Amino acid sequence: MTTWGLIGASNVSRQFMVNAIRAQAGNQIVAVCSGNAERAAAFATEFQIPVGTDSLDALLGNPAIDAIYISTTNDQHYLQAMAAIAAGKHVLCEKPLAMNLTDAQAMVSAAEAAGVVFATNHHLRNAGLHRRIQALVAGGELGEILFVRIFHAVFLPPFLQGWRIDKPAAGGGVILDITVHDADTVRFALSDDPVEVTALAASQGMGVAGLADGVMGVMRMAGGALVQFHDAFTTEHVATGFEVIGTKGAAIARNCMTQQPVGKLILRRGQEETLVDDYERNDLYTRSVANFEAAIAGSGVPSASGTDGLWSLATALAVQESASNGCAVKVAI
Repeated sequence: MTTWGLIGASNVSRQFMVNAIRAQAGNQIVAVCSGNAERAAAFATEFQIPVGTDSLDALLGNPAIDAIYISTTNDQHYLQAMAAIAAGKHVLCEKPLAMNLTDAQAMVSAAEAAGVVFATNHHLRNAGLHRRIQALVAGGELGEILFVRIFHAVFLPPFLQGWRIDKPAAGGGVILDITVHDADTVRFALSDDPVEVTALAASQGMGVAGLADGVMGVMRMAGGALVQFHDAFTTEHVATGFEVIGTKGAAIARNCMTQQPVGKLILRRGQEETLVDDYERNDLYTRSVANFEAAIAGSGVPSASGTDGLWSLATALAVQESASNGCAVKVAI
């Protein structure tokens, strides 16, 4: 049983995380904090949370709270996580961890020094379909991995637009919102790290104030595979996908870069295609919370660690730099 406080009365909390936290036996959410007191109070009422407050100090000063979930705008993660860690709370933080690597590394280091669990809420690696792809790769069923293709171009619905499309200082834009997921998912699937990226970005009508709403690029992995990615907020007519292409076969997934436990996975060898259907259709966020709580109990590890969050942020920042200067950019943490 874990007692939680929420920092951020967010859409992801509303849609997924409140239910995911409460899915664990005995769990309680005792407080929610938002920068807007009315929003905090309304959220608390909607979800029957005892306390809704705009005081971070009040929330973190509650000795009953064991763990904090942070889902505010990207620019706020660093200070809020550092305050939670200083208060001795375990922290599950939304991606990206911070706006720069220095702050993100400080978060990871502070948690290690404090002896608290610090994790990144990368949901896609919790999907049964992506875990099945990882097993295919690890088991050698695809042979040597040559290429990966990621299709993560979607249409960002109006209720999610806001700061993501018009506030650079808050960490908006498609790269920090979506490309970070690509980076984490390919690291997870291949058990390999990106070492270099090349990218081009565009603002095609949704992003304003210089923010990119579409990006295409290539990552080079340490093991030699090339990863092609396409991310966007503006595409209404295509499905998402994740393809891993090896010397012995290809894993071809569709409708899989999503928050829902859906999608279809095909194993292709030559002209022969086999439906791969032997994986769990679990709730992604419930698994994330369960693994986080297992780490708190000392009986497991988070789905995505703070170090995983460092890698995805480093990759996204390299994509931003490459799109800005037109050059290949090294990735390192």
